[in-house]
Amino acid sequence: MSNSNSIVVALGTRPEIIKLAPIIRLLGDRARVVHTGQHYDATLSKVFFDAFELAEPAHRLEIGGETRATQIGEATRRLGEHLAGQPGAAVVVQGDTNTTVGAALAANATGTPLIHIEAGLRSFDRAMPEEHNRVVTDVLSDLCCAPTEVNRSNLLDSGIPAERIAVTGNTVVEAVHTLLPSERASYLARYQVEPARYLLATFHRPENVDDPETLAVILRELAALELPTILPMHPRTRARVESFGLGALLDQMRVVEPMGFQEFLALSAECGALVSDSGGVQEEVSVLKRPVLVVRRSTERPEVIGTFAERVVPGPDMSRVVGGWISDLPGLHQRLSSIPSPYGDGDAAARSVAAIDNLLGVE
Repeated sequence: MSNSNSIVVALGTRPEIIKLAPIIRLLGDRARVVHTGQHYDATLSKVFFDAFELAEPAHRLEIGGETRATQIGEATRRLGEHLAGQPGAAVVVQGDTNTTVGAALAANATGTPLIHIEAGLRSFDRAMPEEHNRVVTDVLSDLCCAPTEVNRSNLLDSGIPAERIAVTGNTVVEAVHTLLPSERASYLARYQVEPARYLLATFHRPENVDDPETLAVILRELAALELPTILPMHPRTRARVESFGLGALLDQMRVVEPMGFQEFLALSAECGALVSDSGGVQEEVSVLKRPVLVVRRSTERPEVIGTFAERVVPGPDMSRVVGGWISDLPGLHQRLSSIPSPYGDGDAAARSVAAIDNLLGVE
């Protein structure tokens, strides 16, 4: 296939690789993957290409380790140069990262049709950099692949015409089904926990870890919970714990290094509940049928609130909600098992590729 007919898939972080992998696999040799290097650690990049059996990226831009402004600027400049030298039929981006908005600007600057996977998410929280990234990308996109009707409504409210929107579901469903290990006992044995008798927690957002009082409250609340808590420690969070002198608050938890996605999925599928500020976890639990307590001021995924998720700000509501869950985990898990994921039935990648082909006039 000539370069001009290929579809440039721009990505740079772990969530983008996970969610774009099903689309890349369906596109086959039509896909030209450009990795910006926003996440440059092999554990956040290469392992996912291997897990999904994807070819190495065709091009790498290496913008990691810079400020947000520099990452967006460099992604725009370098991908713009790439598209000018090797035009593509379209650019596909996903989500709300610096890579996403930088690639969107590059596509716009070079007159290349832009497709936004996971369009229309809104937290309505202007303090979140991701909110600005996703809003700008949606406005620039020629095709917005919205996971849910809620996202479609957000796009319409933003003034985006209905003909530029396709409701596709979310490719996270395919990704979880593809990578969830069927054998999970060995993962539990590694951490010496029993099925449904432990909690899994993750924290990395600036609103939670950059303020010493807020981070201390979160760690105290986690330590007070009745079940053992496994806490894969994000590098940002570890650095803050050390600089704030909060290490003693970790003594009651099983603090471990960041783990691979498959291991995290295995532990998520077998845990009693999760406590997290991750957006992806809110989606994954709807496939795994486990509850998550979202510890954040806002969420761009309201579809799971009241079923698979509850949201609180850091404080005593954390132990109150999770303590209530712990009192009847079998009953809670049973109820969740019968609730369908709001993110679709596992055909989001096929629907997205069909919408892309329709935009490009491909038979």
